[in-house]
Amino acid sequence: MSAEIAAPRSQRIDPKYVRGPKSRSSFEMLAWLFMRLSGVALVVLIFGHLIANLLTGEGVNGLSFGFVAGKWASPIWQFWDLALLWLAMLHGTNGVRTIINDYAEKHATRAWLKGILYVSTVFIIVLGSLVIFTFDPCIVNSPLPQC
Repeated sequence: MSAEIAAPRSQRIDPKYVRGPKSRSSFEMLAWLFMRLSGVALVVLIFGHLIANLLTGEGVNGLSFGFVAGKWASPIWQFWDLALLWLAMLHGTNGVRTIINDYAEKHATRAWLKGILYVSTVFIIVLGSLVIFTFDPCIVNSPLPQC
């Protein structure tokens, strides 16, 4: 004797697992695709970042304020680090959003958690972008030689 198993998406689902009306948007498909593409891009960006920072010059011992100042003097490295920041934050946010959707049972809990997630993501992206674009290696009123 075999028990019949309902085919996926056959509408024979226990009502307690149904969250609401189905959306006709393709947001989840685009989010899934973004995770795959951004993951590949992040691998390239991260290894480029590690090679530039750790394998060239003096390695870890060579990392300093001056090293970052010299690196960010080039618009290429500014863009590289900006792309790394944005992709890493958006990739991580999308992953945490998926986890919240999967495990938060109450709608209000999901809404609060995702609201906090989105606010913190925007805050970190804006702050990080400002640091990259407004970085000035010349410190005002410093006893060190000025630029």
